[in-house]
Amino acid sequence: MTMFHNAPAPLELRPLGKTGLQVTGLCIGAAPLGNMPATFDYAVGEERALETLRAVFAGPIKFVDTAASYGDGESERRIGTVLREIGGLPQGFVLASKADRDLKTGDFSGDQMRRSVERSLRLLGLEQIQLMYLHDPEHITFEEAMVAGGPVEVLQKCKEEGLIAHLGVAGGPLDLMARFVETDLFEVAISHNRYTLLHSSADGFWDLCGRHGVAAVNAAPYGSGILAKGPKAYPRYAYEAASETDIAKAKRIQEICGQYNVPLAAAALQFSLRDQRISATVVGLTRPERIQQTVELAQHPIPAELWAELAHLKNMP
Repeated sequence: MTMFHNAPAPLELRPLGKTGLQVTGLCIGAAPLGNMPATFDYAVGEERALETLRAVFAGPIKFVDTAASYGDGESERRIGTVLREIGGLPQGFVLASKADRDLKTGDFSGDQMRRSVERSLRLLGLEQIQLMYLHDPEHITFEEAMVAGGPVEVLQKCKEEGLIAHLGVAGGPLDLMARFVETDLFEVAISHNRYTLLHSSADGFWDLCGRHGVAAVNAAPYGSGILAKGPKAYPRYAYEAASETDIAKAKRIQEICGQYNVPLAAAALQFSLRDQRISATVVGLTRPERIQQTVELAQHPIPAELWAELAHLKNMP
C-alpha cells in the first residue's frame, strides 16, 4: 500500500534500512558522469564530470551512487580522481557502487565479482566500499547467482573480509528482484524506471522490501529524462525511444503540472520522495548547477489538488 507524506525533507539524514548508514533522501546518480552516450543519448566530458563531482562532494546531497559498469569503470575513475584531490570521502557521505559482469566477455562468475570489487576499490582509491550491490543479475539466472562459489557467495565473502561494509541488489525485472530480497541476504534494493509518474509497477516491490527489512531505493524517477526535460525535448523512457502511449501520457502530465505552475520535474521527483517506503531517490546529474536545481525541485510546493489529478490520470484506462 502506497504511503505518502506532503513535506519531503530531501536533505534530512535518515536511516538506510538496517545498515546503520545515514543518508539523504536525495541520492546523486553518477551513471551519466561515466560518459555513456549510447545509454543517455549525450556525452559528458572529463572536465565537466570532474567539476560536477567536486561540487557534489562539497554539496548538501550526502549519498552518491555509481557502478563498475558505468562507462566500464569511467564513472568510478572520475570519482576516485576527485576523492584523491580532496583527501578522501568527506565526513557524512555515503558512496555506493555495484559489482558487475565483465562487459566484454559477459562473465558473471564469482571470480568476476571479486575482480569487479577489487577494481572498484582501486579506481575509487578506497579500502572499503560502504555499500556494494549485486548489479543487473538478470544477465544470469537466480540459480546461477546463488550457486556455491557464485556471485552472491563471493560478495558475501568480500563483506566478511571487510572490502564491503553492506550488500545490496540492484536490477530490472521485479520478479527476479523479489527472489533476491526474499533470501534476506541483502540490506538494500534498487529498482529503476519502474516507479515513476508514467509507470509504477514497483509499487508492490516496495512493500516486499518493507516486509523483509530491506531499504528501498528508487532510481530514475524521471524515466531517464522524459519527465525532467519533457516529452518534446527528450522522447525517451528507460534509455530507449518512448512509446507513443508514454509520450501522450507525459504530455498530459506536463499540461496538468503547467496548470498549477509546477515544473514537471518537481512532480516527477516528489512522486518518489513523498513515498515513505522509499529510503532514497537516485537522480543523475551532469552539471554543478544541477545540484541546487534538484534540491529546489525536491522542495517546490505542490498542492494536493495536483496529486489528486495525477492519481486520477493514473487510474484512467
